[in-house]
Amino acid sequence: MLNIIKRTTFGAFLLLLMPVGVWISGWQWQPGESSKILRLLFWMTETVTSPWGILTSIILSAWMLWCLRFRLKPAILLILIMNGAILAGQYTKTSIKEHVQEPRPYVIWLEKSHGISGDEFYQLHRTERSEMVSTLLANDTQLPQWLKNHWAFETGYAFPSGHTMFAASWALLAIGLLWPRRHIKTVAVLFIWATMVMGSRLLLGMHWPRDVVMATIISWVLVTLATLLAQRFCGPLTVPPAEQKEIAQRDDGL
Repeated sequence: MLNIIKRTTFGAFLLLLMPVGVWISGWQWQPGESSKILRLLFWMTETVTSPWGILTSIILSAWMLWCLRFRLKPAILLILIMNGAILAGQYTKTSIKEHVQEPRPYVIWLEKSHGISGDEFYQLHRTERSEMVSTLLANDTQLPQWLKNHWAFETGYAFPSGHTMFAASWALLAIGLLWPRRHIKTVAVLFIWATMVMGSRLLLGMHWPRDVVMATIISWVLVTLATLLAQRFCGPLTVPPAEQKEIAQRDDGL
């Protein structure tokens, strides 16, 4: 139990380095960042955005099952636990958003640059918000069309970041479940991906640093519980004797 908490806590610490650093620096989002960087980060965000997030979950679930090599029954239970943690995070996010009702950075920018009222904007239905964003930005030649479309698609509240919660949860599941079997490359790739998703939410004008920080903390709590459940009901996360030789060879190759 203690080892699981140590792993997920260390993972959360790594994920928090970037958003906490940005928060402390006092950085404020403004449109006009490098279009090439934004486009790359936009594709990172799309791996989490509906409906692509479903495909991402299926791929990551299958990969983790292959890495763990559980028998059928515990494998099915593990799928339920992992994706249950992801869904719990999304439901938690939705509940908090509706309670806090924090406007997105791009909405604040629209207030200043186009004279809209943020309060009136969020009183509209989602379809009406989308239409307003599209109408206001129709003649803007400085913003790329894909970013306008993304803003029009994402018109909800900001706090906390659901995209961050999704990506951070998968990264923390990786370190919680796969680290004992030394799947270091998988853990590293997922942490890089999660950090890029988190950065994308900041640079695309979708979230404030505090949104990303809180989403990561919530993910840490949910994933720690999920990993403890997996250890309890799906089988040991420590390395079976049959895999020790394989892991030793993998470590020698690093």
